[in-house]
Amino acid sequence: MKTFQAYLPDKCHRTYSCVHCRAHLADHDDLISKSFQGSQGRAYLFNSVVNIGQGQSEDRVLLTGLHSVADIYCECCNTTLGWKYVS
Repeated sequence: MKTFQAYLPDKCHRTYSCVHCRAHLADHDDLISKSFQGSQGRAYLFNSVVNIGQGQSEDRVLLTGLHSVADIYCECCNTTLGWKYVS
C-alpha cells in the first residue's frame, strides 16, 4: 500500500522535518517543550505530528517514572525519530 506524504501549509513560519528525507513532521506552533531529556540527549515534545509511523507500545522506565510509550519513525524513509506517549 502506498503512503501519501502530508505537507504542512505554507502559512507555517517554521517546520520540523526528517533529517534524512526532509519530510514534514511538525509545525513550530505545535512545539510544547524543548526541555525534555531522552536517553540519547535533548528531546522535543510536540502536540501534533504528521508523516510518522508507530511501533508497538510498551512500558518503559523514564526519568519521570514508568510510562507507556511507542517508538516512532518517519513514514517516508523509516528513520527512527524517537518515541511518543501512548495511553
